[in-house]
Amino acid sequence: MTTVAVLADPPRSDVVLPNLVTSSPLSGTDVVDLYTALLCDTVLAAERSGGELLVNYRPGDALGIDVDSEAEIRSVLDGVVDADSVRFEVQVGETFAGRVGNTATHLLETEGVGSVGITYPEAALLARTDIDGAAMKLRSSPVVLGPAPGGRVTYAAFSEPIDYADSYAPPALETLTDRALDSGLDVDFLETKPYLRTATDLAELVVQVRTRAKAGAIVPPHLASWIADSDLGVTAEADGSLKLRR
Repeated sequence: MTTVAVLADPPRSDVVLPNLVTSSPLSGTDVVDLYTALLCDTVLAAERSGGELLVNYRPGDALGIDVDSEAEIRSVLDGVVDADSVRFEVQVGETFAGRVGNTATHLLETEGVGSVGITYPEAALLARTDIDGAAMKLRSSPVVLGPAPGGRVTYAAFSEPIDYADSYAPPALETLTDRALDSGLDVDFLETKPYLRTATDLAELVVQVRTRAKAGAIVPPHLASWIADSDLGVTAEADGSLKLRR
């Protein structure tokens, strides 16, 4: 059984998705609502998979604010999953790669779990089937990565640890792959999925989710609801890029 660690922050405008606040038409409140939807969908996908869910959060002192992160995240997840039965643990580490490494190494080497999956709310279309598919691939490859545009990674699963120091240095997909190969470990890959950080990422995500919903395909329920209730439009620029508008 894979332990799926969702690395999460309390949904606050001064903490989550900072690039969207400055580069998109969204207000701080909009961004909080969007992150909340993403968090709910990611946790729901992990909870519905064949793995064990772990919500791994940054505490207020690590964020430089006075907040009870666990309480705020529990409140967000109330009614989405049985939050009382979900395992919550504090992230440890100064950098993102350090926090990933501490979580994965602790679970694999101290707790003796069979495999660990690492993801986050920004992995907007990560589904239960992706998590379960990674678990199947781990039977033959000790490292499984979910690619995203820009060389980013939506999901990283390990049945054996690697050298995690600076392992998410861009392009994270190549860096993580190199670290695994340097450790003598085979690597396999999932389908490429979106990673949400910039306004361009969000514009492409809005188009994908709306298109899937029109076609009756499966969509992340909370994100789809947020998009449906928003007044966001998407236009194509002359260079082919997408731009959000209101």
